[in-house]
Amino acid sequence: MIVPVLSKQLLRSGTSIAANIAESNNAQSRNDFQCKLNISLKEADETKLWLELIHESGYLTDEEFESVYDDNQKIIATLINIIKKVKENKE
Repeated sequence: MIVPVLSKQLLRSGTSIAANIAESNNAQSRNDFQCKLNISLKEADETKLWLELIHESGYLTDEEFESVYDDNQKIIATLINIIKKVKENKE
C-alpha cells in the first residue's frame, strides 16, 4: 500500500520541476529567475529520492528505474549548469 503514496509524491515533485521552470520564463528579475530554477532543482532532487524508494519497493524494474533515473540526473545537471551561469553573470 505504500507504493501509491510514493507514486503520488513522485508525481507531485516531478511535475513541479516543469512548473517552476515554466514560471522562470516570466521571472520579474534575475534573482526571481534563479529562485525558480533553484526550486526546480530541489524538486528534481526530491524526485530522485522517490524514484529510488519506488525502485527499492520492487515497483520499478531495474531497466525502468535506470531510464527515468538517468533522465532525472540529466535534468539535475542541466539545472545546475544554468544556475551556475546565472550566478556568474551576476558577478
